[in-house]
Amino acid sequence: MKNKYFSRLKRLKPRGIQSTIMFAFSVISISIILLLGSVLYFRFSAISRQEIIQSTQKLMEQAGESLENYLVSMRQISDAVYYNVIKENDLSSQDQNIQRGMNLLYEANRDNLRSIAIYNNYGSLMAAEPVASQKEDPNVTRQDWYKQAMDEMENMHFSTPHIQNLFNDSTQRYYWVISLSRVVELTDNGDTHLGVLLVDMDYTSISRMMKQINALNNGQYYYLCDSNGEIIYHRQQIQISKGICNENSGIAANYKDGIYDETFEGEQRKVIVDTISYTGWKLVGVIPYSAFTHGMINIRYSIVALVLLMVLMLVVINRIVSVRVSSPIMKLNNSVMKYEAGEKPEIYIGGTLEIRHLAHSIQSSYEQIDTLMRKIVLEQNERRKSELDALQSQINPHFLYNTLESITWMVEGERNDEASFMISQLAKLFRISLSKGRTIISVKDELQHAQSYMNIQKIRYKNTFSVEYDVDQCVYSYCTVKLILQPILENAINYGVSSMDDCGEIKVTGRLKADNIILSVTDNGIGMSEEEVSLILTDSSRVQKHGSGVGLINVNNRIQILFGKEYGLIIESEPDKGTSVSICIPAVPYNEENRKILEKGHIFSKEEMIDKKQL
Repeated sequence: MKNKYFSRLKRLKPRGIQSTIMFAFSVISISIILLLGSVLYFRFSAISRQEIIQSTQKLMEQAGESLENYLVSMRQISDAVYYNVIKENDLSSQDQNIQRGMNLLYEANRDNLRSIAIYNNYGSLMAAEPVASQKEDPNVTRQDWYKQAMDEMENMHFSTPHIQNLFNDSTQRYYWVISLSRVVELTDNGDTHLGVLLVDMDYTSISRMMKQINALNNGQYYYLCDSNGEIIYHRQQIQISKGICNENSGIAANYKDGIYDETFEGEQRKVIVDTISYTGWKLVGVIPYSAFTHGMINIRYSIVALVLLMVLMLVVINRIVSVRVSSPIMKLNNSVMKYEAGEKPEIYIGGTLEIRHLAHSIQSSYEQIDTLMRKIVLEQNERRKSELDALQSQINPHFLYNTLESITWMVEGERNDEASFMISQLAKLFRISLSKGRTIISVKDELQHAQSYMNIQKIRYKNTFSVEYDVDQCVYSYCTVKLILQPILENAINYGVSSMDDCGEIKVTGRLKADNIILSVTDNGIGMSEEEVSLILTDSSRVQKHGSGVGLINVNNRIQILFGKEYGLIIESEPDKGTSVSICIPAVPYNEENRKILEKGHIFSKEEMIDKKQL
């Protein structure tokens, strides 16, 4: 029972506690590290993104200040020409003063200027610096800078970049300029009329400023547009003008200063807008989302390396911890497994307080189990012995009464020789029946008992039947339960041959087959049907109706109590042809050791039978 219980526990045994602890710790640790690494990455990513945005804003502020300073200086030049030159002089009489004043301003700012020109309200050139001949019929009144100045007289107007096409240039070079135009009052012979002051700024200065802030190669760039979305500067300005690529400048021109998220041509990006004072121009910074990840590559590699290092360290730590935690449990488990295997080791007691308490509990439980099992085995053996004694006690009285009654009849009939023979046979029978209180005897003694019994019965029945013995002598030296042949022989007489007139035959055989002893009693009596045969060993009421009241159930029970359920009686019968009852018992050599073992109630296994036979 104990082995079955522990084998069931083995089948249910999970994987080792050390691997379980290490696996659990590792999963938890790695999960925490990955979570921490992810949090750190996203935190650094957010910080890096914020830093990129802040640095972009600072760079745009600096660039915006530079552009504003440049444009303010152009406004100051325009103001100086207007208030210090034009208003102070008459075009008809003081044209040289006007030219000289314009020349001084031009020379002082020639690095940033291309030309200064004054046109009347008919678009005619009144003065220009540097002195150059105007192209034939440029028709300035149709040009944007002129129309803007005349449409909004109170403001200064900045044009988009264009090629200077008003004056002849001996070098045949064409310059990109941005025109600053405004309406001015011209004095001619004392009369005032409106005109337009044109200051052409060199576009190269603005282009240089924008190129400086577009030096990054991470996809981030800056461009400049006016309030209508017209491009003033873009690093792909030529491609945009030819329609090869596009820019979202029209939308950006409507943005107020600030930071915006937008998706342009399938790409997500941040857009930062800063308005240039006095002009309505928009300085736009574009940061593709790829620029954020580009800056995180080194941080990403650093975090991955840190995570791998921490994982390696935690695996080592988890290994150490799992060994420290599981070692006493595994030692306890090994001692329990040895106990399961049938050894009697000391249960390991060590480790933490909880494990020590568990070990003490297991040891106490095993001691209690052993005590209870010994008690159960002892009780079972006593119960089996009591059952065997009770069955044995049923055999003697009935036969004894009948035999003594027969002897009395013989003495009264003066059949002294027969009475003497019966008394001697009865003595032999009871000597074996008593057997000093033993239950296990040799097959030889059991056969002697059967012969004494049949000798008495033949006299009682006046030799109306014959008895034949065919027993191999090799079976004499094996163990058997005593008094198992007598009830079978009694049944063979009472139900088999008693009603036959001098033709009844009973045969007793004994053979050794494999590891079993087969003792058979065969008669040529009236026999039984299959239904009756099936009820003999199962219907206890049948025993109470006939014969001694002991019958074959008694014999079968006694054999199975001593040797196990796989042994007992085998009954074969056929009406009018006879009956054969075979006894099957294990082949256990008869000696004092085996007798005592069987008397105590031990049932030999197949392996033990083979070992006993070899000995």
